[in-house]
Amino acid sequence: MGSKKYFENVASEWDSMRESFFPESIREKAFKMIDISDSAVIADIGCGTGYITEGLVNKPVKIIAVDQSESMLNVMKNKFKDYGNISYELGTANELPIPSNSVDYAFANMYLHHVDDPIEAIKEAYRILKKDGVFIITDLDKHDHTFLITEQYDKWMGFDRKDIESWYKEAGFFDVSVTCAGDSCKSGSNTSNDEADISVFIATGRK
Repeated sequence: MGSKKYFENVASEWDSMRESFFPESIREKAFKMIDISDSAVIADIGCGTGYITEGLVNKPVKIIAVDQSESMLNVMKNKFKDYGNISYELGTANELPIPSNSVDYAFANMYLHHVDDPIEAIKEAYRILKKDGVFIITDLDKHDHTFLITEQYDKWMGFDRKDIESWYKEAGFFDVSVTCAGDSCKSGSNTSNDEADISVFIATGRK
């Protein structure tokens, strides 16, 4: 079972699962990295059930929510059914269903460790951004908890921050910053005594 199938299976429970994995403060710290302008177009890449969108939905912005899991998107649509400023798109990180040069900001929370090719995913985010647009990733620092691959179908065991910085620059971003979010992602194994408590980074870059 790959990550797509995993998220299809857990979609109805994801909100409660997510609360045990990482706090809302990560989202708020990501928002503080930029000054979100009114009427901005914002992509929520790997949106899941709307962790990032939830913090934006009451602002005068347009949100494009993208996920590979139709079940996750359906949960999100039901949750935000009273809001008219969200569009929902089924797609992958390496082939975003968003036109080039059309987005002011793109957020991607805990998605990079699930993609096949992180560098190409970052380049794809660069493609959809307008000039001066900003891409913000919040994700896991490098770790050694292998159960996250076997039980939660992670494809990467976190990332070295220097690699993230290098990939941003390779994609064409400038003003690149990769810093500690000051929070962690926590999870316990279902088959062993391993308990993960992994620090989270915030990466930003401007097109």
